[in-house]
Amino acid sequence: MRFLSEINSPADLRQLKVEDLQEVADEVRQFIIDTCSRVGGHTGASLGAVELAVAMHYVFDTPNDRLVWDVGHQAYAHKILTGRRDELHTIKQYGGLSGFLKRDESEYDTFGAGHASTSISAALGMAVARDHKNEDFHVCALIGDSSLAGGMAMEAINQAGHLKTRMIVLLNDNEMSIAPAVGALSRYLNRIKEAQSYQHLKEEIGDALESVPGIGGKLRQAAKSVKDAIAAAVLPGALVNELGFKYIGYVDGHNVPMLVRALEEAKKVDDGPVIVHALTTKGKGFPNPEKNYYAYHATGPFDPKTGVARKSGGASAPTYTEVFGNTMCELMERDERIVALTAAMPDGTGVDKVLEAFPDRSYDVGIAEQHAITFCAGMACEGVKPVAAIYSTFLQRGFDQVIHDVCLQDLDVTLAMDRAGIVGADGPTHHGLLDIAYLRSYPNIVLMAPKDEAEMRAMMLTAIEHPGPAAIRYPRGNGYGVDISGEPKQIEIGKGEILREGEDIAIIAYGSMVNPSVNAAESLSKEGIEATVVNARFVKPLDEKLIMEIAASHRLIVTVEEAYLAGGFGSAVMELLEMNGVQDKVKVIRMGVPDRIVTHGDAKLLLAKYGLDADGIFQKVKETAATLGARPAGRKPLRAVK
Repeated sequence: MRFLSEINSPADLRQLKVEDLQEVADEVRQFIIDTCSRVGGHTGASLGAVELAVAMHYVFDTPNDRLVWDVGHQAYAHKILTGRRDELHTIKQYGGLSGFLKRDESEYDTFGAGHASTSISAALGMAVARDHKNEDFHVCALIGDSSLAGGMAMEAINQAGHLKTRMIVLLNDNEMSIAPAVGALSRYLNRIKEAQSYQHLKEEIGDALESVPGIGGKLRQAAKSVKDAIAAAVLPGALVNELGFKYIGYVDGHNVPMLVRALEEAKKVDDGPVIVHALTTKGKGFPNPEKNYYAYHATGPFDPKTGVARKSGGASAPTYTEVFGNTMCELMERDERIVALTAAMPDGTGVDKVLEAFPDRSYDVGIAEQHAITFCAGMACEGVKPVAAIYSTFLQRGFDQVIHDVCLQDLDVTLAMDRAGIVGADGPTHHGLLDIAYLRSYPNIVLMAPKDEAEMRAMMLTAIEHPGPAAIRYPRGNGYGVDISGEPKQIEIGKGEILREGEDIAIIAYGSMVNPSVNAAESLSKEGIEATVVNARFVKPLDEKLIMEIAASHRLIVTVEEAYLAGGFGSAVMELLEMNGVQDKVKVIRMGVPDRIVTHGDAKLLLAKYGLDADGIFQKVKETAATLGARPAGRKPLRAVK
């Protein structure tokens, strides 16, 4: 590395000549490939933004000037250039660098980012605060073309154009999010690219008019209104101007000197916001030329020469995502009223299979969770049965729509919440730990979680056949390899099941925590402690009859959930006991995620850290059981109560 080994901060980068920057970008790109081939990461996402990072840190006086990255998974080059090069091999690992932007990780990470479409709003806030404080620095927001379509980004553009605040938006246009970009805005950006020939023609005509002796200036001025009218009609870039932004572009996003010139020009605009439109290629330089966008957006370890993924000895059982996609195809084959949709995550949610099998009954709405939910509500009004497959963490973005547009109107919408619980390497912005609390507080919705992939199939049918709002949460990763060859059958809503019976102690587990609880009970049995294990299945409605029977026959209830304790499943159980006046007659221990931010790292490691594995449950129950003392005379076992 001729240059990169000597770059420990953007100040070092800015000591170089412009003609050296392309080689710097090449070295950064190779460093990303070499590192991610060993440890994995958001490889393709970051490779496409290498030159953008180099140009921005060269042009702007960072960290005094503020760079605001959207999402953040494309910011590996940014991390490398800002003093974190030698730590990149720890990316997304417990105790290592975050895969996204974190304010407490570096002063160059001006705004934490993990969800899309936030950068323009944050940058506008920084620019307005700068002006209020009479300070002088540049603010530049980097945003992708798919993120630009998000409602929040468009709202920010609307206000920025109105305020005429001095700021720069660098548009990373690669026609991709994780999947190929969809929607009218994507087509609009393509039209801008195609319309550059008109822009050049307009300039040539203007120059020709002005060259007429004596009257050239007047001719050009007289023709201005005509040209503007033509531009508004045929030049898509005119819309950008109408929104109050100056437009610079498009430029080659992999040509560093060209990017530097464009950004330097943007810095000169002092009377309002400006958009610099850069064209890039996602996965630029990735060694595998096959355009598998899903595969190399984020990768595990791979061969740095071929790009082929390194084989691992992973579980052979299907993932919950695969089970969802296959089951949706099966159910949609039987019932033509069922439709499926996702928000820019077809591969990540299993909807890619549905899109292929039922292209006329499945939708990718882009990065637009709010729209997705109300879109479902509209379909449900007309008797269609929509199923929205959205990561738990991303459904938070459509919370108001779930409440007001679906639950309030009691509409037949099914929410399939993938990646519920601790998801691992993507960390705090992607853990799905809030959905129980934020959904169970509102009437009209049914909430459930399966103990395995067979029960998930049954719950999918149950949720779809339920005539009102229903939501299923399920974890990332593989199932248990149970038999799923049979047809799914509906489950009685609000009905739990007893998997094991024992005296004194009962473990009531929800969803992903059921099997670890069963394993913990087997270990407890070897210690002479017999525990009842209940698969709750539903948090709303709870199986009140079963839980009250458990409370009457056991002295200790342990609830276990892979979610935040505040407002969660355990809270629902305690509320039920309090409502029935028995909260003082049985001891309740709630196991779940405490009130703290959960970092990134291997999911199994994090679950063990919070005691949410078989060993952690075993230890907690064993310790608590030792405090119970002798069983009071006359207390009836569960079978007697039943």
